[in-house]
Amino acid sequence: MKILRAFLIIFTVFIGLTGLASYGNAAEKLMVYTSMKESLIGKIRDEFKKKYPEVAFDYYSAGAGKLMAKIAAERQAGKLTVDVLWHSEVPDFYQLKRQGMLEKYASPEAKNIKSPIKDPDGFFTPARLGTLGIAYHTKKITNPPKSWQDLLDARFKNGFGIANPSLSGTAFVSICMITANIGWDYIEKLQKNGAKIGQGSGQVVDDTASGDLLATLAPDYIAMDKIQKGANMGLVYPQEMLVIPSPVAIIKGTPNRKAAEKFIDYLLSKEGQTLVANSGTLPVRADVSLPKGSLLPSPDEAVKRAMKLDYLKIIDEKENIIKKFNMIMRVQ
Repeated sequence: MKILRAFLIIFTVFIGLTGLASYGNAAEKLMVYTSMKESLIGKIRDEFKKKYPEVAFDYYSAGAGKLMAKIAAERQAGKLTVDVLWHSEVPDFYQLKRQGMLEKYASPEAKNIKSPIKDPDGFFTPARLGTLGIAYHTKKITNPPKSWQDLLDARFKNGFGIANPSLSGTAFVSICMITANIGWDYIEKLQKNGAKIGQGSGQVVDDTASGDLLATLAPDYIAMDKIQKGANMGLVYPQEMLVIPSPVAIIKGTPNRKAAEKFIDYLLSKEGQTLVANSGTLPVRADVSLPKGSLLPSPDEAVKRAMKLDYLKIIDEKENIIKKFNMIMRVQ
């Protein structure tokens, strides 16, 4: 009996020591906050984990506004859980850079990137090129628009939709690009032609697919998903394109810096960018092929045709821009 008791004590101590050793060699951890759709970030996570099984990868997916609010609350509480941030509201990254909230990291893959913007200091890196085209109902519009001016035609009277820039960050940046490159008088002309304001980008695309709207500003992946599912809808791009990069960045002071760098390197790699391309949006690499039947231009072509925008300027003018837009469009 004494021998059995001694054996159990030794065995328990051994298991405890083994457990401590295992804890000391625990997998690296990584928490990504992202606005990317679940099908994209979920696929990236699964493929990343195959390549880096030592990294315990988790993500939190929500709209950019919710992500920034969550980060602000965590900062206030003094406990950040995010290691990497990846979403499509470019001004947020310039703001975080200003606040000293980002780590500088120059990925070896960054040299392959095609983008209308790049941070010369290396605090954030574009990882996707979001585009907005003009989605239109194919049964009601048989002559699709070819230019921004076409939307002022009588055939789009009371039938063109725009997501509310007060609620949609993508719509806000789009309006900034249009007014900076075409002018505020264009928004006034849209209003006179009966343009309508919707809630989010998804809603105005849904309304176009159903025929409640004749056409709308449409994020690429939302529109193409509808088209692939059989909606009576087409997607075209004027010569001057709305191209909005989705930057990725490492949060300052993360204890998981090594895992964060692995993620960014993977995301920017040809393998990672192929997953981005297969999700219905543009990769940042020209050496990645778009899926068969894609309506998107190449990354090189998109960058060449992209409207210019001073993102630092719109950070400081956001409230006034939205106020002016709402006044012209008579948004209550």
